[in-house]
Amino acid sequence: MKADLHIHSTYSKDGKSTPEEIVNAALEKGLGCIAVTDHNEFRAHIDLKDETRVIVIPAEEVSSAEGHIVALGIDREIPRGMSIIETIDAIHEAGGLAIAAHPYRWWSGLGEKNVIPEFDGVEALNARSTPVCNKKSEILAKSFGPIITAGSDAHTPNHVGDGYTVISDECRTWQDVMEEIRAGRVEVFSSSRSKMGSVKYGTKTVFKWTLRGFKDI
Repeated sequence: MKADLHIHSTYSKDGKSTPEEIVNAALEKGLGCIAVTDHNEFRAHIDLKDETRVIVIPAEEVSSAEGHIVALGIDREIPRGMSIIETIDAIHEAGGLAIAAHPYRWWSGLGEKNVIPEFDGVEALNARSTPVCNKKSEILAKSFGPIITAGSDAHTPNHVGDGYTVISDECRTWQDVMEEIRAGRVEVFSSSRSKMGSVKYGTKTVFKWTLRGFKDI
């Protein structure tokens, strides 16, 4: 089963997909599981908690003071702006796994030095990261421990499934998927962002950062 463990909906300020559009895109791409990891938002889970066509993991991408952290399997929204260790502790208190998201990405990545032992795992591959960043992330993830993930980081429906984690077809619930992830019984696959795409992304990111009054997402 393919699981895209990093997707953004319109509940993220930069997301263009409604939760329903994400599910439809996932079905078209042959995905069996998704995690809608909106920036500092948990409302997509409310919309999709009764979804039966795909498995939906309750999730969030949390903006810690030092960079982004993906929270998988949580039961509540995690506040933004806390330190890395405070964010990890809050994710654990909410029953989830704390995953270091795209650690080598300029702007929102934590950086290797901030991938501390308290993390549960590392996002090995992300479709919006460059090939170089993904290679370094995959090496870091595999050296860190058994828990690795991959996702598209899709902000539009057409990119859902560009990155994914392969889990057992026997999974029937999001709790089953979490057990597979915890046990490290997964494989990861992803495309990468092109050089031109990276230039466009960087330009757009700086422009939007300026419009937000130099505040991070």
